Parts: sequence; C-alpha cells; structure tokens
Amino acid sequence: MRLEVGDILIKDVQFGPKTEVKDGVLFVNKEELAKVAGDDDRIESVEVFLAKPGEETRIIPVKDVIEPRVKVSGDGGVFPGYISGVDTVGEGRTHVLKGAAVVTTGRIVGFQEGIIDMSGPGAKYTPFSKTLNIVVKVEPIQGLHQHEHEAVVRVAGFRAAAYLGEAGKDVEPDEVKVYETKPILEQAKEFPDLPKVVYVYMLQTQGLLHDTYVYGVDAKKIIPTLIYPTEAMDGAIVSGNCVSACDKNPTYVHQNSPVIHELYERHGKDINFLGCVITNENVYLADKERSSNMTAKLVEFLGADAAIVSEEGFGNPDADLVMNCNKLEKKGIKTVLITDEYAGQDGASQSLADSTPLGNAVVTAGNANEVITLPPMKTVIGYPEVADTIAGGTDGSLKPDGSITAEIQVITGATNELGFSYLTAKGY
Repeated sequence: MRLEVGDILIKDVQFGPKTEVKDGVLFVNKEELAKVAGDDDRIESVEVFLAKPGEETRIIPVKDVIEPRVKVSGDGGVFPGYISGVDTVGEGRTHVLKGAAVVTTGRIVGFQEGIIDMSGPGAKYTPFSKTLNIVVKVEPIQGLHQHEHEAVVRVAGFRAAAYLGEAGKDVEPDEVKVYETKPILEQAKEFPDLPKVVYVYMLQTQGLLHDTYVYGVDAKKIIPTLIYPTEAMDGAIVSGNCVSACDKNPTYVHQNSPVIHELYERHGKDINFLGCVITNENVYLADKERSSNMTAKLVEFLGADAAIVSEEGFGNPDADLVMNCNKLEKKGIKTVLITDEYAGQDGASQSLADSTPLGNAVVTAGNANEVITLPPMKTVIGYPEVADTIAGGTDGSLKPDGSITAEIQVITGATNELGFSYLTAKGY
C-alpha cells in the first residue's frame, strides 16, 4: 500500500462564520461544529471551546484526542466503521490539519481519564499542550449506561474531527510525505541484506471501558492479525479507552504512531520494515496464551529477524507483553519491548507486574507514579473535581485554590508507550 499524507500546517485556530483554512489559520463555525458533533438523540448538549499553547487553560477530564483528517483519494474514508464504511484504508491521499486537534471532554465516563494543561509544569508532560485544541464538551442525556456513555462521546469526537478535516480537502498541503509497504514477498526481497523487522502493536482490550477498535470492531473479539502500517496511519485504529491517561493511546497517537514513523524512516537504511501485527491485551490466561501464540506465529511466518513490541496500559497487560517477548525470543526473533513503569512514588518498587530474563532489551517511557503539583489555571474546561477520583489522583488532590497534586498518571500522554511524549533519561 502507498499512502500520501499531505500536511496542512495550522498556525492558529479561531472561531468564524465559516469553517475553512485560510493562510494557515483554521476558522471554525462553532454552532455548526456543535450541531455535527451532537447529531445523536442520546446527547443533551455540546459546547465548543478553543485551548491554545501557552494559555492558562486546563482541560479535565480528557476522553480522547483526535487529529482532523480527510481522504482526498483512495478507497475508504476517515474513521472506517464509524464515519465512513468499512473499506480498507491506508492508500491514496489523506490531508491532515497538522497542529490542530479535537479534544473530547464532559461528565466523566470512567475513572481513568486525564488532564491537559496548556501551560505550566503539567504542559511539559503532555504533547497536547503543543496542539491547537478544539475542545468538544459532550453531555449525554441522563441515565445512559457507562458503555453507551463512552460510545456517545467517542463517536461525537470522530464526527467533529471529520467535519473539521473537510476544511482541508481542497487546500494545497505545505508538505506531502509518502509511505509505502509492498506485498510481503516483494517487500522481503527489496532489501535482502538488511534485518527484517516487524512491529507488534499491542492494543488495550481488557473490557470495562478498556477498549480499542479496528475498523469499528472491538479488538478484544479478534485474534492477532496483519495490517499494513499505513492502515493505522489512516484511521483504521481508534481509541475507546478510559484507561490511565499517562499511557493510553488516544486516537491521535494511533494516527501518528512514532514507532511506525521511525520504522519507515529507517526502512531501506538499516532495516527492512515488513509491517505490523496487531494483537490484543486479554484478561484471562487462556486468551493471553492464545493471542501470544498467534502473534509469535505470525511474526515467524513473515520471516522476521527482529520485532518491536509496544504495550498499552500496565498491570494485567504486562503479562501479555512478557508472553509475547518469551515466545518471540524462543523462536530466535530478537525482541525489543516498549513500556512504562509503575515503580512507586519513590521509584523503588518493581516496575512491571511480570518479567522474564529474555526481556533484555527494554525501552521505558518513564515512571507514572511520580508526583507533580499542577498550579491553578484561569480557565478550566470540564469538571475539575474529578481530579480527586481519576487514576493517579486521590481524595484531596484538588486543592481549594484550584491546584492539583497527583501522580503524573493523570496527565494525558505523560508516559505514552509509543514514545509520543516528552520524558527522557540522562546518563551519569
């Protein structure tokens, strides 16, 4: 598959009478966007706000972050299974409003949701303090079950992002990048002297609001399978997660996976990037065994010399991570793991819930239990009181002056396990 991604660089976002892009500025018709996002009988109200880098603004609780995009050519459309049909995406041309993001918020769905601060110390931990955010506050009608509440807010965000993306359909991009993965036999022969690498893309699928969707299908219902990397880049994978904000993959991160982008960058230079195996993170032992068996078999079937495995979440999924590592290594496939740590506020506890001697090449995205104090903000979009109940916060995290003391677990993207974050390490 060959995908052209045309980046339209957005320098500012403003409300205006017409939704359009002019001279790098995204103008948004607030009322029209609210109407599109709220096109569901289960939604009581929708409000739209703007949050820009450097402003004293806090968004809480954050449900999802989505990049506005539009298909210009090729099969399918944006967010297949939701906004468009289920045609395979990942080829043709897609235009991106680069620098803009839709952020969904509203009454809390699950306790594992997050915070985005647009300035202050918290802004240093989240990549979404750097984006021009169109915040869509969705309030469902009373009495919805949590799972229905989550679905209503999720799809409202997709409608909003698709609506905004249309503004870039006829705009000439500032930059066009081309990504291509060929059929496997052709791909394997292209660079015969380079090590063949497969990306094992673990998706959070534990249920109870810990869900990810592929072409609209709940990924806990699938067995591991192959996808072209460009399918992920083109919106085939979307988030339905209310898992800990620090290491969840919002839809924006699936659209912009730094692992996939880096593998494409290295392709043909020092590796031969064969493609992706997507696999789920299960609750029960038999399901973990089945999925890790299938994952190792698929990677071996592709003839890979090495694999990169990324996790989403922590705790129970650590077992899936370790099983994937063990089974790949035992097949002679060199394996690198990407995860984060829950090592306690002092950093002295065991970082993962499971381990293996074969896991001897691990990249960490940081310790989510580190404590931070977020100062009060002039503007709060959402409900600040949930700081006491979201994962990483405790009763009393929200102070009378509006400041919040909590673990960095509360910050969206702080320890993202695809590396879509800002934490780094220093050697001494």
